[in-house]
Amino acid sequence: MAREDLKQNRERTKRDTQESHLMEKVLFINRCSKTVTGGKKMSFSALILVGDGNGRIGFGFAKANELTDAIKKGGDLARKNMCSVHMEGKTIPHDVKVKWDGVEIVLRSAPQGTGIIAGSKARAILEFAGYEDVMAKNIGSSNPINQVRAMFKALQGLNKRQDVLESRKG
Repeated sequence: MAREDLKQNRERTKRDTQESHLMEKVLFINRCSKTVTGGKKMSFSALILVGDGNGRIGFGFAKANELTDAIKKGGDLARKNMCSVHMEGKTIPHDVKVKWDGVEIVLRSAPQGTGIIAGSKARAILEFAGYEDVMAKNIGSSNPINQVRAMFKALQGLNKRQDVLESRKG
């Protein structure tokens, strides 16, 4: 039994040192209440963003009865669901327009030194991914979960410039 505990501790510390350079941010917290016979029962949902600033980013959405538990669960999900995004210098390789549910996101590459021109959630996602010069516009819904999912769909739809040029030739 002690040997298994030692092994789990080693794996946990190894994972913690690998993920210690990750940045974590709470994007949105929602408080829900349900009326039951004994009164009102409160629960929380949290939308968490995790990124390393070098092209790896993830998000997690979790619900729990305690706020700290929801944040912890969301952070674990975000680390588990991390993905890589394509970068060209510090901007995106090409412009992209994506629809997700009621949200429409437009991403445009910007000249060096422009900075990130975007709303709060889009700005956080682009910063955590490591982009520095991007323009983003959210058209439509203000639902934070759908905004984040639309941004991730847009970022995962990016291709390298060489791949785009080769597909146009052939």
